[in-house]
Amino acid sequence: MIFNILKTLHIFSVIAWMAGLLYLPRIFMYHASETISKDTSETFKAMERKLFKIIMTPAFIFTWISGLSMLHYLGIDNWLLLKISFVILLTIYHFLCWKWLKDFENDNNQKKTKFFRFTNEIPAIFLIVIIILVVFKPF
Repeated sequence: MIFNILKTLHIFSVIAWMAGLLYLPRIFMYHASETISKDTSETFKAMERKLFKIIMTPAFIFTWISGLSMLHYLGIDNWLLLKISFVILLTIYHFLCWKWLKDFENDNNQKKTKFFRFTNEIPAIFLIVIIILVVFKPF
């Protein structure tokens, strides 16, 4: 029963975290446009800050807490260690998003729209790998 509650919390928090990791760089992509006005930039800053602080970060925390809590029931296996490695990479990406958010917040972004268009694909690729590992449990 407790395991199913943890798993439900984990799935929900992963979905919320991934939604943010996929959407925030998309906002950055539009925010990095050289043709936006100061008002539009301020709107993007508010959207970015709220998405990161209200949705992404709590979901990130609950993802880690629920995931690590499930280890008590699952034990450690090679597929799980590989999955955790990709979750660590997503965590690094999360903090990169925070850095980019701060750059925009301070009107100090040096990245181009094309950069964010490319980096926006990274969490999707990691998510595909993680799903494959969870479903097939190789090794």
